[in-house]
Amino acid sequence: MVSSIFAIMGLGSQEMILIFLALLLLFGAKKIPELARGLGKGIREFKDATKDVRENIEDSLKETDTHSTK
Repeated sequence: MVSSIFAIMGLGSQEMILIFLALLLLFGAKKIPELARGLGKGIREFKDATKDVRENIEDSLKETDTHSTK
C-alpha cells in the first residue's frame, strides 16, 4: 500500500531512500518506531471512525426504507 502511494506521488526508490535517511537524521533510530506506531494508531482510528459513519448511514437508510414502505 505504501509503495502504491509513493508511486502515485511519483517517487522512485532513490527518493524514498533519501526521505528515509532524512527522517533517520532528524528523529534518530529510537524515535522512528515510536512515530510509526503513532501513525498506525491514527490510521486505525480513522478507519474505525469511517466504518462507524458508514454503518450509521446504512442503518438510517434501512430505517427510512422500512418507514416508507408502511
